[in-house]
Amino acid sequence: MLIKKLRTEFIAAIIFVAVIFVGCGDNKTENTESEMKEKESHEVSEVVLSSEARSKIDLAFDEVKEGTISGMLKAPAKVITNQDYEAQVSSLVQGRVLEVYVKEGDYVKEGQILMHVEGLEIGEIIADYLQAKAMLDFTKAAYERQQTLLEQNVGSQKSFLESKAEYEKALAEYNAEDKRIHSIGLEHSDIETSKDSEHIAGVLPIKAPIGGIIVERNVVIGQLVEANTTAFKIMNISNLWAEGQIYEKDLTKVTGKPKVEFTTPAYPNEKFKGDVILIGQTIDEHSRTIKVRASLQNTNGKLKPNMFGELFIPISSNTKGIIVPTDAIVKEGNESYVFVVENDSTFSRRNVETGIEFAGMREVVSGIKKGEKIVTKGVFFLKSELLKETFGEEE
Repeated sequence: MLIKKLRTEFIAAIIFVAVIFVGCGDNKTENTESEMKEKESHEVSEVVLSSEARSKIDLAFDEVKEGTISGMLKAPAKVITNQDYEAQVSSLVQGRVLEVYVKEGDYVKEGQILMHVEGLEIGEIIADYLQAKAMLDFTKAAYERQQTLLEQNVGSQKSFLESKAEYEKALAEYNAEDKRIHSIGLEHSDIETSKDSEHIAGVLPIKAPIGGIIVERNVVIGQLVEANTTAFKIMNISNLWAEGQIYEKDLTKVTGKPKVEFTTPAYPNEKFKGDVILIGQTIDEHSRTIKVRASLQNTNGKLKPNMFGELFIPISSNTKGIIVPTDAIVKEGNESYVFVVENDSTFSRRNVETGIEFAGMREVVSGIKKGEKIVTKGVFFLKSELLKETFGEEE
């Protein structure tokens, strides 16, 4: 019985301590909330000036107006390759690399031979073409002879029609083989060279489809290459793209395909000219931005793919919006605000979202309306008074 009584008293003591602890926690929470409310009540958003203070400072007011926004949109951008000036080179048939004539960094001209590939399939394609050409030459001669005989009334209509049919059949087969050799990159001159030798050479010259710089070489002599092997990558950087992002709210400020400028820290005193060639069709759901792509002339070769910089896009001449003097806006950290005139002695702080800055003016996207009055001169004095009142109340 004594043990049971002691156990009961011990449990009761634990419960009592727990209740006191929870009560203290509740009080602490209530205190924290009250402190936050008290702190919020100390935030001053209005400045009231006495007549004496008002007479000592030079304040100027102006009515908020709508006007034409001009200037440039500045967008972070990256230089990328122009896909029309880039090529991957491969052999369209299986073979073994016989010779390689270029290396990474070499400049090549369009049509220049990069390597030779040797293979049985190549030899078979050339042989089939030569056979089709020989048959075409033979049937053509026979057809022309029968046509001449018929015109001289010494030939038969049947022989003429038979020779004509054979010629047309041979012509169709030749055209098919001719397309076949061109499809793998062979020219008639390559075939003419190969048939002069005692044996038909199954050698395919791999040529550059565009002029540019070899930026990749993935083959060596003796290597077996398949039709899907990328042997070389060629890039022509005389024209590049600069791809940037503009905010969704600025989309209506860009119309048509305006001329742009691109700058990069690599060349701080130079501006590269270009034209907008693409405005994206989708908005990034996280950043709320849209892609803008410009084509840049890079004739001096200074720009390189993957360089970072800024794209300056002129704003459309018919863009309207709320604009105020730049000096009327106070910027603190990530916040911007103006002082709205309530009366001759009372001025309230109003947070605003800003946009484009141009010619001493600044676009205001939200926060104030057309027709309201704001302080345009003396804002830093009001800012000081606001800080004094805030610190005074906190004390």
